[in-house]
Amino acid sequence: MKSRNLRYIPEIDQLRLLAALLVFAFHFFHMYKGGWVPLPQYAWLGLITEGHTGVALFFVLSGFIFMTIAAEGEAIAYTKFLRNRLLRIAPLFLTVFVVAISIHRDRFVATDLLYVFVTNIGNPPTSWHLATGPAWSISVEFAFYLVFPFLAQFVRERGAAYLVKLILMMLVIKLGAYLAAENSKLMLYSTLVGRFDQFLIGMLAGLAYHRRKDWLNRHGRLLFFVASLVTIVAVGVQARYASSFLPDQKQPFWIIWGTIEAACWAGVILGFVRGGISFGERLDRVFATCGAWSFSIYMWHAMILFTAHELFGSVGGTGIVALGLNAAVLLGATLAFSWLSYSVIEQPFLNLRTRYVEAPAKA
Repeated sequence: MKSRNLRYIPEIDQLRLLAALLVFAFHFFHMYKGGWVPLPQYAWLGLITEGHTGVALFFVLSGFIFMTIAAEGEAIAYTKFLRNRLLRIAPLFLTVFVVAISIHRDRFVATDLLYVFVTNIGNPPTSWHLATGPAWSISVEFAFYLVFPFLAQFVRERGAAYLVKLILMMLVIKLGAYLAAENSKLMLYSTLVGRFDQFLIGMLAGLAYHRRKDWLNRHGRLLFFVASLVTIVAVGVQARYASSFLPDQKQPFWIIWGTIEAACWAGVILGFVRGGISFGERLDRVFATCGAWSFSIYMWHAMILFTAHELFGSVGGTGIVALGLNAAVLLGATLAFSWLSYSVIEQPFLNLRTRYVEAPAKA
């Protein structure tokens, strides 16, 4: 997706597509096969059985993109930045929110409108059903938007050490919150307390992209393959020993998991963007184009999956071949609907965005 504040980097859209596809695969697998239970025997499929890790990739990408923009420009105009962010997420999010309250019209009360601002805590209408459930992360994302311009300014003044200190502080806060919360796993999974350091790690990656470009250009490909392997292993360990579906809500592993997860994805991002990784010119273009629809893919895929499952079930059974065919058909349907959503809901508003960073002063 092209920005008015940064030269177009198609690899970022390709990574956005990966993040959306991981979440799609996660929901598809458990709706059609896994049954929303821990599957330690499939730890080697952790990127699918615990594909919610795609949300972490989205968060790290946000920190990476905005810090890259800030590092290449100067001051960020706060009101223009927030206006752009609202134009980016509000039209589609509000559409999904209206769908959610319409589905549950009989239980809706006027105060539920306040959940427009907090879809990740309490009992928001978007979380009353899986069909609109992915919207929970939007409040976490927007909370980061509110503070990012200040963070960028402080990083310019104090350097990367400022972000490191914040990450260390968040680890202590997460420990305290874990001890205090009854449902600590969900708290660490779905709130800014558990996710803020993922944005911060993305910002560190953005700084590295800007300041270590020579090293990354030389070693990016190796970094990508090593980081990808480490990510697969790390998510596999999480799937094996600390699945998000385990009934025990007091799992100490989750205190540090978000930080580990984000660091893994940061390595993948840096290696992929600087490493010259290519799938061939045509596929690169297709992946980048589909990546521009990633927000719509993320927000609508659960409704597409649920609707198809209710109407047709798992066509052909739950064997590997049948699952593969069902996944391919539903992915195609999701991409088609997401293209439509992007065209009629997102794109017209995206064209209203303006530049919010000043160009660096010339010597």
